Amino acid sequence: MKRLSLIATLLLAGSPLAAAPPATAPQSVAKADIPREWIDPDTGHRIVRLSDEPGSSSLYFNYNGYTPQGDKLLITVPEGIATVDLKTRKLTIIVRIKTPFRMLFTGHKTRSVYYITMPGKGDAPKTVYAADVDTGRTRKIADVTHGDIQTINADETLLGGVETDPGAASASLAYFQKRDTRYDQADYKATGPDGKPLTYAEAKETRMNERLEAKIPMTMFTIDTKTGAKKAVYGSTDWLNHLQFSPTDPGLLMFCHEGPWHKVDRLWTIRTDQPGAKPVSIHHRTMNMEIAGHEWFSHDGKTIWYDLQTPRGEDFWVAGYEIATGKRTWYHLQRNEWSVHYHSSPDGTLFSGDGGDNEMVAHAPDGKWMYLFRPQTIPDVAGIKAPNADALIKPGFFKAEKLVNMSKQDYRLEPNGNFTPDGKWLVFRSNMFGGTQVYAVELAKAQ
Repeated sequence: MKRLSLIATLLLAGSPLAAAPPATAPQSVAKADIPREWIDPDTGHRIVRLSDEPGSSSLYFNYNGYTPQGDKLLITVPEGIATVDLKTRKLTIIVRIKTPFRMLFTGHKTRSVYYITMPGKGDAPKTVYAADVDTGRTRKIADVTHGDIQTINADETLLGGVETDPGAASASLAYFQKRDTRYDQADYKATGPDGKPLTYAEAKETRMNERLEAKIPMTMFTIDTKTGAKKAVYGSTDWLNHLQFSPTDPGLLMFCHEGPWHKVDRLWTIRTDQPGAKPVSIHHRTMNMEIAGHEWFSHDGKTIWYDLQTPRGEDFWVAGYEIATGKRTWYHLQRNEWSVHYHSSPDGTLFSGDGGDNEMVAHAPDGKWMYLFRPQTIPDVAGIKAPNADALIKPGFFKAEKLVNMSKQDYRLEPNGNFTPDGKWLVFRSNMFGGTQVYAVELAKAQ
């Protein structure tokens, strides 16, 4: 699969998948040397490899990759798109794609996997297709002349996307390429005020801030999956990204103001089924350097969860916002337990984390693990409540269990863990043996 240049991706598409830089495999490993199944000696959990060859990948953490019936997982493979039978682990390629493409998501209602072909470079026209998961039969959904698709709503009637003003994007693209042609190497390299190279994480912050400050006009839009009709939802010169429709409410769209998290008010929702609806802010900062982000919907669509740090890099929480009531829950975790992405189980009783290396925001000395988190609430002492207790944040903490030792992971590839529909496994992508492959770890310890 051919990659777009990073700057074109950042400026023109804003896709959360594409905005992450590609992984650089630590070394080439012969296929025969990559185990199919093993017990992690440090955790006691069983790990299986679901993919057959390097260059395979599961989806970004908040994109649905499972059929509505929960029997199959969709992944990308070098030849195209494949299903993994979650009972037998049989891998079947259902769509072979020769042009550059990206798998988008699977439907919440139908047994369809959606993908987009990208025959041109940058912001060239694209086409969205859907393939039947069982037969592989494909059908065209819509042409996207400009912008990118990031989400689909609960009843699969609307695609959601974002686009930039073509003229503004072209001008900014020329400006950034003139400043630093290394963008074309799909890397975030940058130097600090002292002229010394920044770490990968700090360089990423610098590049994201440059993109934010460009103030490029952007518009969020929907496309009717039956007619192809396109409708503008909201416009801004803020950097709009990470669009996510609710998995249960067809008209509720969540999005973010992208950029350095300590600088932006990131989390927002908007109704797409109410003309003239205004965005609603989900989290309000109360201290300098407080950050919130990498948000996702609970499976029942009732709660928005997100990474919260008060302040950045010092105190770590997974925070929840109940959409119907506005009530908030915060679960505390330790520095080594901070993760690039968290996720919640289908029944909402468990959380996961994919860890992070010591250059990332937590600077964790021992953070390269896949984690299982069991939420614990903090009760009132002797049953005595504050008068306004119900209006306050409900506090708690995570009891952590290590699932997979990720010490060999190059975290420029984010593992993006997500629970299987039965809640018994955690699927993730990893380059621990060289090229990217898809793995799953069993939540119950091996006997």
